[in-house]
Amino acid sequence: MALSLGEGGGSRLRRQLESGGFAAGEYVKQLSQQSDGDRDLQEHRQRIQALSEETAQSLKRNVYQNYRQFIETAREISYLESEMYQLSHILTEQKGIMEAVTQALLLQADRDDPALGARRAAAADPFLPLSAKEAAASEEGRQRTLTTLLEKVEGCRDLLPESPGKYLVYNGDLVEYDADHMAQIQRVHAFLMNDCLLVATALPNRRGAYRYDALYPLDGLAVVNVKDNPPMKDMFKLLMFPESRIFQAENAKIKKEWLEVLEETKRNRALSEKRRLEQEALPRPAPTPPESTNPFEVDEEEEEEEPSAEEEVVDLSLEWIQELPEDLDVCIAQRDFEGAVDLLDKLNEYLGDKPVSQPVKELRLKVDERVRQLTDVLVFELSPDRSLRGGPRATRRAVSQLIRLGQSTKACELFLKNRAAAVQTAIRQLRIEGATLLYIHKLCHVFFTSLLETAREFETDFAGNNGCYSAFVVWARSSMKMFVDAFSKQVFDSKESLSTAAECVKVAKEHCKQLSEIGLDLTFIIHALLVKDIKGALQSYKDIIIEATKHRNSEEMWRRMNLMTPEALGKLREEMRGCGVGNFDQYTGDDCWVNLSYTVVAFTKQTMAFLEEALKLYFPELHMVLLESLVEIILVAVQHVDYSLRCEQDPEKKAFIRQNASFLYETVLPVVEKRFEEGVGKPAKQLQDLRNASRLMRVNPESTTSVV
Repeated sequence: MALSLGEGGGSRLRRQLESGGFAAGEYVKQLSQQSDGDRDLQEHRQRIQALSEETAQSLKRNVYQNYRQFIETAREISYLESEMYQLSHILTEQKGIMEAVTQALLLQADRDDPALGARRAAAADPFLPLSAKEAAASEEGRQRTLTTLLEKVEGCRDLLPESPGKYLVYNGDLVEYDADHMAQIQRVHAFLMNDCLLVATALPNRRGAYRYDALYPLDGLAVVNVKDNPPMKDMFKLLMFPESRIFQAENAKIKKEWLEVLEETKRNRALSEKRRLEQEALPRPAPTPPESTNPFEVDEEEEEEEPSAEEEVVDLSLEWIQELPEDLDVCIAQRDFEGAVDLLDKLNEYLGDKPVSQPVKELRLKVDERVRQLTDVLVFELSPDRSLRGGPRATRRAVSQLIRLGQSTKACELFLKNRAAAVQTAIRQLRIEGATLLYIHKLCHVFFTSLLETAREFETDFAGNNGCYSAFVVWARSSMKMFVDAFSKQVFDSKESLSTAAECVKVAKEHCKQLSEIGLDLTFIIHALLVKDIKGALQSYKDIIIEATKHRNSEEMWRRMNLMTPEALGKLREEMRGCGVGNFDQYTGDDCWVNLSYTVVAFTKQTMAFLEEALKLYFPELHMVLLESLVEIILVAVQHVDYSLRCEQDPEKKAFIRQNASFLYETVLPVVEKRFEEGVGKPAKQLQDLRNASRLMRVNPESTTSVV
């Protein structure tokens, strides 16, 4: 049979496998009966495998094609959404223009005939209460209605001061629902005035009396119709950034009245505000002062007239200034933070050299409210509760806009908190598996890479804010403490060997040196944080060596070592050469004998291994700890040799002991001293004194135990 999959055979096999009644067991049984041997089965297996690979490739192509179509569809939907929003905005503007023209014509007619205007106001607004309809033509009636309102609602008199232009437009009972779970919260009574909306809750045992709940200016209030979804119906939503509330009317008619009267009142409010600003922007003729006979007052009056003339040239009737609060709301809602800050910069540049008049103060108040909203959104963008993916660059947008808003200190604080949470999350997600050294490699890579990226991003974002760098250094120290806690928990708390601990500390130091690329040296911090754990590890390993040496001393028979084979002797030579003992051959004899005690040789290897590992951990704060540990270890062997010399009576054994003592003093101790000086950079006086001692240490000859 051919190994390739032909078109006819492939299509037949595909149809057979794709059929609805295909049974794998029967198919294999039939195939086994029809096959001539193992070769036929192998060839059939290859055909099925080739068909499987072809199917997999086809599936991959289809998935890729569908994925591209999905991306293109999502992009088209985004474009369509943008166009629909622009169309809605244009229609809203056209509707506002038409209503403004109609309102202007009606106002002109009202000025010509005040009585006719009053009757029209009372008859055209069916939503006003009866008392408001009767008083529509007089300011006095409106004021009385507002006074009645203040008497009915507790706690609103201080928040809602009486003013000549404030009056009640509409009021009624509503039911408030939770925006997330659509559960009924409470029954409220809403009072709509010409410039704000007051929400009050009913008092339990007092009919017609209410308690103040909230007050919303119409400038920052948006009304949204909620589509009926039985049993939830006759609802509408009020948006007051950053919160929203859902209310239910008694029926569909009252809901429609609320929506219409709210929109109409907002339009009237915006129109009157615009007209007021235009009137205030017009230059006013200065009053003619009475003539004075004092000739010195003329110059003073001319000097005083100059600044007043400058104050009257502030023009706030420009279209972009009038629409600035609404444009800021749109930018915040669309998360166009750059556009919002650009508008604020444009306004500040325009008003930079202008005098501060009352219209400018009112405009500033509106803009400051939007600035607070924008700041809150940017702060939320940098909060650790948000997704921490994307690395430090994901925060650049919010940080840069906060800096442009003059909030560099807050931006620095939030940026560092965000990065601290990201680093902590990355460390927690590391799986502790395999060897400790492998985990430490992963831990150091994750932590120091994150620290390096954060430092570079910080330098980019806060290049012009030198005062923030001290905060970064403090943050880096706290992050290093978090890293050392995880490091010590895995390396030192788990009682790893000194060699493993030394390799782990070496890896951490090497990664820490990478930070010097950006001028950040945290080596002294990692030393200060690890010194306690390293001291504990050195002292613990020192105690282990001392106990092992004492145990060997207790079983010492003072006999030469017989290694039995030349290979074992060669291996011991290599080990001693690795320890720095270059003249070890003079202590070897014939037939694999070594003229040293097993205890002295084991002590030499263990002491030199301890010194090598300790030097990998060394930094100046550990100098005395390492030196004292070496002296204690050496004293155990020296005192044992001295004691054995004094107690041994056999001349041959005594000569052998003296040979071991000579090896310790003339070979081992100089090697220890030399290696210590090479690793530390300066000699150790304690080791020199110990080596240059003219005689062995004195002990009590009658004692039968080693003196330590």
